[in-house]
Order: sequence, then structure tokens, then C-alpha cells
Amino acid sequence: MRTVLNILNFVLGGFFTTLSWLLATLVSIILIFTLPLTRSCWEITKLSLLPFGNEAIHVDDLNPQGKNVLMNTGGTLLNILWFIFFGWWLCISHIMIGVAQCITLIGIPVGIANFKIAAIALWPVGRRVVSVEEARVAREANARRRFN
Repeated sequence: MRTVLNILNFVLGGFFTTLSWLLATLVSIILIFTLPLTRSCWEITKLSLLPFGNEAIHVDDLNPQGKNVLMNTGGTLLNILWFIFFGWWLCISHIMIGVAQCITLIGIPVGIANFKIAAIALWPVGRRVVSVEEARVAREANARRRFN
């Protein structure tokens, strides 16, 4: 089912959102001061191409022992830089394509996936794209750690 939904996403507009993420990745490489944003661009490019079966999860959820206040502060600053240069127009593109997909009955699940990516497009720094199963395991391990 995931494969069918990923193909449907690609045909109904996912191709254009993936191209916009690739463009943002290339621009972040060309502009030297945005080079730290390149990893986040690439991670979300993968999610835009294959949104079903993958999920964006924060690095702190994947590796709670590696939490670092300095890195979180740097990530916040990079997210602000990201929002100014790329975040707002990528978010708008996902919302517009999501609305267009939701007009058709068959495109509603794909449109909802685009709305989820639109929220991630605003603040992507510090997120990694992993399988849904890996994200579930990481969240369960964090919940066990918090309650123990």
C-alpha cells in the first residue's frame, strides 16, 4: 500500500515538491553560509519523494544521550536562517499542492501527507528521516526512559 501511495504522491504533485527541495538543497550548497542547512534539505527531500513509510523525527528522539544545549541553540539559529531563505516558500508550495490533491477523493491521503511536510518545512534543522517502524521504536524507548 505504501508503494501505491508513494507513486500516487509522485504523480499528483510530489514530483514538483521534490524538485523544489532539490533546488533548495542546491542553493544551500552554492551559498556558503547556508551550507549547514544542506543536510536538512536532503533529509526532507527524501521525505517529499517518499512520504509514506517514512517519518521525520528529531535527532534528540533518536539519540537522547547525545543531547547538547549548544547544538540545540545552533539548530534554532539555523532554523531561523532556514525560515528566512527557504522555509516559507517550501511550506506554501506543500500547502498549495496539498489543497490541489485534496480536491480529488483519491488524493486526500497524499494531500494530508503534504500538509505534514509543510509543517516540517518551516523548521527542518535537527530532523532525520527514518522508517515509521524505527520512529515508533525510538519514541517507545524514550517513553520507557522517562517513566523509569
